[in-house]
Amino acid sequence: MDSVSNLLKKEKFLIMGVLNVTEDSFYDGGRYLSIEKAIEHAFKMKEEGANIIDIGAESTKPFSDGVETEVEKKRISTILDELKRLNFNLPISIDTRKSVVAECAINLGAEIINDISGGKDDPEILKIAAKYKKHIVLMHIKGTPKNMQVNPIYEDVVKEVKSSLKESVEQAIGSGVEKEKIIIDPGIGFGKSTQDNLKLIKNIDEFVSTEHPVLLGASRKSLIGNITNTKVEERLPGTLAFNVYAFLKGVKIFRVHDVKENLQSLKCISSL
Repeated sequence: MDSVSNLLKKEKFLIMGVLNVTEDSFYDGGRYLSIEKAIEHAFKMKEEGANIIDIGAESTKPFSDGVETEVEKKRISTILDELKRLNFNLPISIDTRKSVVAECAINLGAEIINDISGGKDDPEILKIAAKYKKHIVLMHIKGTPKNMQVNPIYEDVVKEVKSSLKESVEQAIGSGVEKEKIIIDPGIGFGKSTQDNLKLIKNIDEFVSTEHPVLLGASRKSLIGNITNTKVEERLPGTLAFNVYAFLKGVKIFRVHDVKENLQSLKCISSL
């Protein structure tokens, strides 16, 4: 059994620590762009109890333009080379929509592909996951990062997101991905209004019922700011509240910026 499958089977929940090696991510953009600071932060999150580190080299915040493939590849390969040299032994997830970047990362030791497009932007990414027998996170997004927040409209957001994710899962399985390797993510903040995001979190058990592990990425997002009128630096309490609720509804993986605080919160609720 691979390390990710083992973690999913053994642990009540998993903490996926976010490491953005970008200039412009919404919370920590530019903070870990240098290799030294990126490596330092990866080890810090490991020490704080992260189960997985999710490395992204392209910002996907609203209205972002993305980066060229070669730039993304270089950023990813540089940090993965260094983590490998330092015997960093936590599973690495690669946050990318590009099959070329995903394959490069897997060849350097990554164990999870985290695709915000759910395999729709570059379907070859599904074949890469299948070829190397890796886990893949299929997320829902309406539109692209550039236009996703331009008046997104749903008749029934839970039903429509669930249906879209079902299509992504079927496409992945059709490309050879093992069912057990598929993780789903409703995509909080990716082409949704505040009310849409709240409905998705409130009804997160609808996604848990698919029997695929569910990943929630609500950490410090504008949803919390819109409800509480807080800046991104002040949104940790809201993050903890949503993650505790989601855990009680059966969510398995929590993608977070603040490993220590989320771990403490989820350890406490999971002990009851």
